[in-house]
This record gives sequence, structure tokens and C-alpha cells, in this order.
Amino acid sequence: MFVDASALVAILAQEPGYIPIGERLHAASSRSTSGLAVFEAVMAVARLKQLTIAAAEAHVRDFLQAAAIAIVPIADAEAREALAAFARFGKGQGHPAQLNMGDCFAYACARTCKAELLFVGNDFSRTDIVP
Repeated sequence: MFVDASALVAILAQEPGYIPIGERLHAASSRSTSGLAVFEAVMAVARLKQLTIAAAEAHVRDFLQAAAIAIVPIADAEAREALAAFARFGKGQGHPAQLNMGDCFAYACARTCKAELLFVGNDFSRTDIVP
């Protein structure tokens, strides 16, 4: 399972609906995310919980370690898949998903890892990604 920043933030900020997200995460046989998703999660957690970046980063990294979520690299295959995702589903491309850059890379990482994607929101559900 590839964990999008939106799912990390939902769990860490205890947003509405975070319990089933946490249960799906716990049930996954493998868990991964990317450095880009970590960056996005840290920024959001800092803002939502009014923490410094350093404190938010420690909070996110502690959770990643406790939940056994590996950080996978983003390489050329993921960049190519992210560009393809943007062409199909990106903001300004005429598709209702309107994926942003972080979304395109989460989509790409899930696709290249052949993993389901754990996310919150409606953007990915408008694509062909497996939730």
C-alpha cells in the first residue's frame, strides 16, 4: 500500500474519518510513502497543529516508524508516470480529478509499485487508481 500525504495528515491530525483510514493502513501487508508525501504531510501537520516544522517533522517521522511505513525513492519511472498522470488527470487538463503535483507523484508511486493507494478526498477516486 502506498500512503498519500492526505492519509498521513488525516491520521496525525485526527481528521473526521481517520479511524477507518488507520484500520486500512494497519491491515496492509506492506506500507510505503515517498519523501514528497512526507514533505507535504509535515507542512500540513505544522499548519493544522500549529507546530514548528521541526516538531511536525518529528511527529510525522515517529508515526512512519511506528506504522512501519517505508520511504521509497522517486526515480525516472515515477517521474514519467507522474507526467502521464498529469496529462490525463492533472489540474487544467479538463479532467474532474484535477490532481496537483503531489497527487500525480502519489499516483505514480502507487502505479510503479503496483500497490493500492491510501488517500483521503475525492480526487483519486476520479482516476483509475486502486483505492
